[in-house]
Amino acid sequence: VQLQASGGGLVQAGGSLRLSCAASGRAFSSYTMGWLRQAPGKERESVAAISRYGGSTYYAASVKGRFTISRDNAKNTVYLQMDSLKPEDTAVYYCAADPRRGIYDLNEYNSWGQGTLVTVSS
Repeated sequence: VQLQASGGGLVQAGGSLRLSCAASGRAFSSYTMGWLRQAPGKERESVAAISRYGGSTYYAASVKGRFTISRDNAKNTVYLQMDSLKPEDTAVYYCAADPRRGIYDLNEYNSWGQGTLVTVSS
């Protein structure tokens, strides 16, 4: 599967952004999907993941209650709604997919898209 992330940009603290990740290739609904991020000088961090039909989700503690992951299998797209953004959310955000791994194994997913930069100003 090929992944194309979009929706990043510059936003003030407290604002919102919605990231999208469009998938092409094999059956989208057969993939668990997720988002990770990497800030400058920091290690990659799992952010959120969603099961094949959206019945289960995972959120990192740092984003729980502020971010919402969702998917539209008819549109082959996964979303990350980010609200109440903080400067520490500044990072390159990547979407990822895997046909076998679950929502807690985000760092092991085998398909990655290019990143989209999110910058949150204070």
